[in-house]
Amino acid sequence: MLVSEVMSRQVISMSTDEPCTRAARLISRYNIGAVPVCGENGRLRGIVTDRDIVLRCVASENDPDLTPVKEIMSRCVLSVSPESSVTEAADIMSKGQIRRLPVVSKGKLVGVISLSDISRCPECSSAASDAFAKISSNVHRL
Repeated sequence: MLVSEVMSRQVISMSTDEPCTRAARLISRYNIGAVPVCGENGRLRGIVTDRDIVLRCVASENDPDLTPVKEIMSRCVLSVSPESSVTEAADIMSKGQIRRLPVVSKGKLVGVISLSDISRCPECSSAASDAFAKISSNVHRL
């Protein structure tokens, strides 16, 4: 099965110059864990997570209203193409220790695939289970 068949096409994203408070509001409003950050023409530039906001902005005592996401986002973003297999996407998630993966075509963000998307696909549930197990096995517990 292809990534294009299970990915979410309606992606909440933001631009590089928007403030961290906007990212936090989007994460809260849409109950998502990360927001892709795009430049001109929808090109993926990075991704910002709730953890990025807390550690790189708030804990560093920067003002979230005045700090653009480009200053705290992760720039080295793993991604997958819509033509990739779901198994390949799950493998990338496993190796990268991530639960969601931007889907990029010709440099532009076209969707996001998550472990949840993969697990809803009956023929891919074992790939989702394997990826989740690998991601969870390396989590540091308090």
